[in-house]
Amino acid sequence: MSSAPSNDLPPVSGEAPGVAPAAAPNGRSAATHTASLAPAPAVAPGRSNAVTLLLGAMAAAALASSVMLWQKLSAIQEQLARQSADSGALAVEARAMARQAQELVRDTAARLSVTEARVSEVALQRSQLEELMQSLSRSRDENLVVDIESAVRLAQQQAQLTGSLEPLVATLKTAAQRIERAAQPRLAPVQRAIAHDLDRLTRASVTDTAGLLGRLDDLVRQVDELPVQNAVAQAAATKRLLATPSTPPPKPAGEGNVAWWQSALQRSWSVVRDEARGLMRVSRIDQPEAILLAPEQTFFLRENLKLKLLNARLGVLARQFDSARADLAAATAALNKYFDPASRRTQNAATALQQAQMSIKAAELPRLDETLSALATAAAGR
Repeated sequence: MSSAPSNDLPPVSGEAPGVAPAAAPNGRSAATHTASLAPAPAVAPGRSNAVTLLLGAMAAAALASSVMLWQKLSAIQEQLARQSADSGALAVEARAMARQAQELVRDTAARLSVTEARVSEVALQRSQLEELMQSLSRSRDENLVVDIESAVRLAQQQAQLTGSLEPLVATLKTAAQRIERAAQPRLAPVQRAIAHDLDRLTRASVTDTAGLLGRLDDLVRQVDELPVQNAVAQAAATKRLLATPSTPPPKPAGEGNVAWWQSALQRSWSVVRDEARGLMRVSRIDQPEAILLAPEQTFFLRENLKLKLLNARLGVLARQFDSARADLAAATAALNKYFDPASRRTQNAATALQQAQMSIKAAELPRLDETLSALATAAAGR
């Protein structure tokens, strides 16, 4: 703050005694004003008083404006100081709030991750509960549809393994009976589809695997009894047995009773004659290797024929019908080449082989697509 103007200056000439000069804003201004007025010439008293009053008024106005400006500057400084303090406090508070916000964000992110994990667990539990509720609230008709579908698929697998249509036919008949007992109108399309597939199965023709395997087993057992072509004595005995009538011929009316020794002699003569005729035989030889077959090689011939039949049996079981047909064709060729075609057993074996070849079919098993589609539609509730 500035000091008050000094009152120790001497009175100016021409001024009335006892009147103080006008106050200056500071001591320098008053001195300057006094110095400037000192050398002034003497003026008239009335005029000097007016000038003095004017200068005093101007000095008072300048002093008042200076005081006002100083007060205003002080107020502005105080206001700036308060604003600066407030800004610092606000900055500190803002930093504290920013730290709190960061901590809150981290806490919120951690809680959000925990919440998301719990929400996923709740969603999984909800899906499991929904499935459990659906399984518990499944009606009797839906259980029937699911059971029939499972039975049909199992029957398809059994039919593919066994090569027989019996599992499919039995399963479809049982399913039709169960649907008929249920008496539900929504299962009518399933019943019609089962009837259509059952009719298609009854008209389908596939390989009778069981019967074919039985015939092949019989052929394997008959191989040891089949006569070969170079068995001369056995062939002669066979022909003699075939030529001998089952009942004796009637005796002539004029012939009396023949003695026992004559009949025995006649039979002996017949045996000797047949044996003598069998010592030499003239016949056509179409297969020289069959006639030149050694007796010890007959065993391997029969075992080889058994192996071909067993391979054909395995091919039928494995659903390899082409391989089974090839083995049966090789067995037929060996039978016609090395065994006696005039023998009844050989002829029966050849007939059985021919029937087995005709029984093998490579037809695919019918599919139950219509029944499965109807069951899927019924299970979906449409």
